[in-house]
Amino acid sequence: MKDLDSSLVHSSWLPVLEPLRGEINEIFGKIDAKTVTPNPAFIFRAFVQPLEDVRCVIVGQDPYPTAGHAHGLAFSTDANVRPLPKSLQNIFIERESDLGIAPSSSGDLSAWASQGVMLLNRVLTTEVGIANAHNALGWQSITEAVARELGARDVVAILWGRHAQELSGYFTHRVESAHPSPLSSYRGFFGSKPFSRVNDFLLAQGKNPIIWK
Repeated sequence: MKDLDSSLVHSSWLPVLEPLRGEINEIFGKIDAKTVTPNPAFIFRAFVQPLEDVRCVIVGQDPYPTAGHAHGLAFSTDANVRPLPKSLQNIFIERESDLGIAPSSSGDLSAWASQGVMLLNRVLTTEVGIANAHNALGWQSITEAVARELGARDVVAILWGRHAQELSGYFTHRVESAHPSPLSSYRGFFGSKPFSRVNDFLLAQGKNPIIWK
């Protein structure tokens, strides 16, 4: 991998990502490091956890475009970000409805990642201030390869929105709904109970449930 991201990619991911080095380098050649979000050092942050530890993957669309919000984990923010992005607020509202866990003041979802929840955007970068700016750069082929590997390992998937659901064929156990964005959350995201359903899948596989706090 490029020096830009090698410090954050766990070695267990290299067999998956190394064959895509040419495509990744081509994408980086089209990105302006001054305007990209998340910070270039965090683009591959979702790959810091060992591949074999991943039990669930949550797939979104692309990073938050607001400067300082995206930090490499889909839907997550640094703990000091205020107010929380609307999509994340809606995720916490649905979590409370599903599991009775009160909304968090912090938007940092690292505790989920540490339990084997991979927080992956379909497109790993965008431009500050412009949502979906990098949709045509080629990230989809990279994340499709990731989905193929995770599906082969029987990882449970939460697929939020149309772009994420393009990967549904790779996963036997999956929860699909509208994206938590305010533009779509009332079209099937609310009431979808993704957190309890994922834990039901994991328990059926003989695995420990995720603690979604």
